[in-house]
Amino acid sequence: MFASREDAGAKLGRCLLEQRVRADLVLGLPRGGVIVAAGVARALNLPLDVLVVRKIGHPWHREFAVGALAEAGVIVLDEEAIGTNAVIRAELEEIIREEDERLRSYQARFHPKGAPDLTGKAVLLVDDGLATGASTEAAVLSARKGNAGFIVVAAPVASPSAVERLARVADEVRVLCVDPEFDAVGRYYDVFAQTTDEEVMGVMRDA
Repeated sequence: MFASREDAGAKLGRCLLEQRVRADLVLGLPRGGVIVAAGVARALNLPLDVLVVRKIGHPWHREFAVGALAEAGVIVLDEEAIGTNAVIRAELEEIIREEDERLRSYQARFHPKGAPDLTGKAVLLVDDGLATGASTEAAVLSARKGNAGFIVVAAPVASPSAVERLARVADEVRVLCVDPEFDAVGRYYDVFAQTTDEEVMGVMRDA
């Protein structure tokens, strides 16, 4: 469906422009979401910044996300997926500490002059795809804590469950393709290489 994240950002930006979605600021979710967000910000002629989020992996299967961290001390956890095992709970606390350190490191790198002031602003949160929606939910809650006045979540592709989940916390959700057979974000891109910190910094400098 999309040649690359740049292609997805351009298409999503055109769609949001046609829909007359209004915002004061575009915030990309690192890392891949920032590349898509750059295209959206360009199409809408809006400033671009970053809202840092980190996935929390299951202690025994780190690739399986059971929650997310976001700026402003936001933690979202899937209690059902985590379960009640005391050993898992203890190991999860260590993972949360590790990810919190990484989040702070990214904050220092991506916000050298401090995080943007969201007070009263209409914010457009952009990611490269919404699988479970956990990371983006954490981002929405973080923007709420930052006193954002209106929050729109936008992505090129999403699962129906993610859209439903985010509709409960965001003011609007705009997605180009909601696929009932969604299984992985990368399946919708011809090129879906991992985005580097340097690429994110380059995009931010250009913006």
